[in-house]
Amino acid sequence: MMRLALPIALVLAGCSPVQSPSALVPKGKIAQSQPLPPMKMFGAAQPDAPVRSNRDMARDYLDLAFTLESGRSVKFFTRVEGPIRIRLAGTPSKTMMADLNALILRLRSEARLDIALTDADTAQITINAVSRKRISRYLASAACFVLPGVATVSEFNSNPGKTRLDWAQLEQRDRMGVFVPNDASPQEARDCLHEEIAQALGPVNDLYRLGDSVFNDDNTHAILTGFDMLMLRVHYDPALRTGMSRDEAARVVPGILARLNPRGERIASNPLPATPRSWIEAVQTTLSPDKSATSRRLNAAKALTIARSEGWRDQRLAFSLYLVARMSSEDDPARAEAMFRAPHDLLAGQPGMQTFRMFTGMQLAYYALQRSAPDRALSVIDEFEPQAHKAQNAALLSSFMMLRAEAYDQMGRRSEASAVRLDSLGWARYGFGPDWAVRARLDTMSSLGPKQNTKVGS
Repeated sequence: MMRLALPIALVLAGCSPVQSPSALVPKGKIAQSQPLPPMKMFGAAQPDAPVRSNRDMARDYLDLAFTLESGRSVKFFTRVEGPIRIRLAGTPSKTMMADLNALILRLRSEARLDIALTDADTAQITINAVSRKRISRYLASAACFVLPGVATVSEFNSNPGKTRLDWAQLEQRDRMGVFVPNDASPQEARDCLHEEIAQALGPVNDLYRLGDSVFNDDNTHAILTGFDMLMLRVHYDPALRTGMSRDEAARVVPGILARLNPRGERIASNPLPATPRSWIEAVQTTLSPDKSATSRRLNAAKALTIARSEGWRDQRLAFSLYLVARMSSEDDPARAEAMFRAPHDLLAGQPGMQTFRMFTGMQLAYYALQRSAPDRALSVIDEFEPQAHKAQNAALLSSFMMLRAEAYDQMGRRSEASAVRLDSLGWARYGFGPDWAVRARLDTMSSLGPKQNTKVGS
């Protein structure tokens, strides 16, 4: 029901700290006073269809729809009945309306929903565009969130006992508030729209075992995937109705999937085991910025130990390896590089894992350039830069392009480097937001080369 304030997309994409404006030192490649080019935005999404067994996805759907992230059970199946209307309130950013319109178009065409914008306060979903400070006042660890039973912050404050805010006891969905930041980067705001509106409409749980979904707290995916749209189609199928129990839904969901996704009937089942709470808590502690470095390292190691003891060979083991690498990057870069390669190689050839691998690929390209191996870096960049574009991750796409420019510089291809570097900035403005953050990212990427005692991290 909320997107974490420290998403994996930010953690994974980073290669060194984004400095504050006062800490920036011009490198001369793009002058600090030089205006940045216009922001770039993506066109229509082209998500891949899910490539998993319907039997496995039926289990996934039931766990998403009838369990909360805390492990509590949801008593009743609920959805918005009838035409779905969304209202935008507050002070939206310049790009928010365009991204919201694009999302609504996708929900109509891919999830087949009767959904549209309205100015009426009777809308079932109200999107509140507010500051990050205001969001953190209510949920300190959240970048954005969705609540049932209320439309605005004032309603939330005036709700005695918050009795209508319990998803586990919800009996109908007729009034929901989505709270997204209007002062974050355009990409962060858009990602919030995708995840929180999807959960306002459909399943409210997140499952770490899902490597092809935004319904996963590692936040690998920036926008709704083909799997997510299929889950929403299932959720709004006429065979389901508000008030059903899990057992009642379980009797009809396999038939719904067989009808909507006949290809999934021909794919062999490969069920992934459930995720123990101990691993989830270790991961959450590792990603908590208010925890000490020692605590985060210990919990990253704990998560990896649990993943290995569980015998996992999926994204959860890859994520555990990544976290250990991330926690090692500043103190032991050589070990970190090997640990980044481990999840990269683990997921090679596994269906639906290219999105995760583009993050580890980013780290490997960065290390290659530190070692003055531009050919090796370019081989990684060539593979994953198009994937970043397809995934509509502008922060990662612009970072790959900046790395490409550095590789060209190391090869003596100066004019190509300048052109690519300049082209990256339009995407960086969407991915990172304010000009100082774009220049900070460029400054980081422009300082690569063989160094001693270099610290690498996000």
